[in-house]
Amino acid sequence: MANIQNVFQIVLLFFVLVTIHEWGHFYFAKRAGILVREFAIGFGPKLLSFKRGETRYTLRLLPIGGFVRMAGEDPEIVQINQGQRIAVQLEDNQVTHIYLDEFESRRDAIEGVVEQIDLEKDLFVRLDVDGEIERYSIHPQAMMVSKEKETQIAPWDRQFGSKTVGQRAMAIFAGPLMNFILALALFVTFIFVAGVPNRVKIQETVPASAAEKAGLQSGDIILQVDHVQVGSDRSKLTNLIQQSPNKPMVWIIERNKEQIRKEVTPLMDKDGVIRVGVSLLTETRPATVLEGFTGGWKSLVSATSIIMDGFGKLATLQVKMDDLGGPVRIVEFTSEQASAGFAQYISWMAIMSLYLGLFNLLPIPALDGSRLVFLLLEALRGKPVDPSRESMVHFVGFAMLMLLMIAVTYNDILRLIKG
Repeated sequence: MANIQNVFQIVLLFFVLVTIHEWGHFYFAKRAGILVREFAIGFGPKLLSFKRGETRYTLRLLPIGGFVRMAGEDPEIVQINQGQRIAVQLEDNQVTHIYLDEFESRRDAIEGVVEQIDLEKDLFVRLDVDGEIERYSIHPQAMMVSKEKETQIAPWDRQFGSKTVGQRAMAIFAGPLMNFILALALFVTFIFVAGVPNRVKIQETVPASAAEKAGLQSGDIILQVDHVQVGSDRSKLTNLIQQSPNKPMVWIIERNKEQIRKEVTPLMDKDGVIRVGVSLLTETRPATVLEGFTGGWKSLVSATSIIMDGFGKLATLQVKMDDLGGPVRIVEFTSEQASAGFAQYISWMAIMSLYLGLFNLLPIPALDGSRLVFLLLEALRGKPVDPSRESMVHFVGFAMLMLLMIAVTYNDILRLIKG
């Protein structure tokens, strides 16, 4: 049962993080009036697919990300050229369907040869119908049908490239932004679930240690050490101990709601380590609303600093291959965090959401950060970069990311085999 629960939590983590990221792209693209053709979770072959409104929603086989396919980002899949034979279906004197094949089964359609067609701006088609030239207006949401597959046309004002630099940048930045918002919400949730540190308590004492000799017991709450309030800061207590090798220290503890004074002398062992001989436990208490939000924000800032430091070391080649982890290691560590309890799982999900957002903002080809760099160049130059060159850069970047992912996954599998 525990294994089934871990599998569910691993799948849930991936699904939530990717979905919230892609939903950010989707929502702001729709707000800008961009036609979103597909909202996909995963890559590769489709496992599940359905269409609602103008968008097809798909779940794909490989759980390594997702995408939102906007009209105009890539060359349109279906093209109609002059001289091509097509059939059109009319409704209220407008073309609602354009058929590219199987004309004999389109009994209500008008068949002809394309003399001229504009599917982006003027939205019309001129057909040679049995020697007569007919001009038809095309509906902005007309469907092109080929081999029973429908593709909605994308007029220029519904394409990604027609929008302002700001609108396009927001549609791209919104993915990482949603991950940041989710991370903050999860960090705040973690504070409310786990509570805030309150007091440092002795969990147990080591036999024949300085602590036992001084009369310290399991359950004692440490209030002061050498007139310094310990509070909930275990690191403060550790530092005080390290500064007093073989020197008596005055500890004020609470036992059975009474304050007791104890004299404790930290001892240096043969390895040069200064010890008292206790294991500590930090007690927590329920967080107030203010503590929950301020604590969540501090956790977000701290985790961001740590992640960015890691990216810096990666960029300057200060890490080894064994330090990198791919999907296998993420699954392995997520399972460990899920087994550690709900609070730990929430914290890990927050860190992963933050990591996903920050990673996507790196100026690496194929990532959101690289696309934002191209938009910045467009804003500075006053004209866009050649789309074919930009597409090539993203393609090469995506290929390199896939190679890196294969390499780290292979390394993770070898690590598991070797134990």
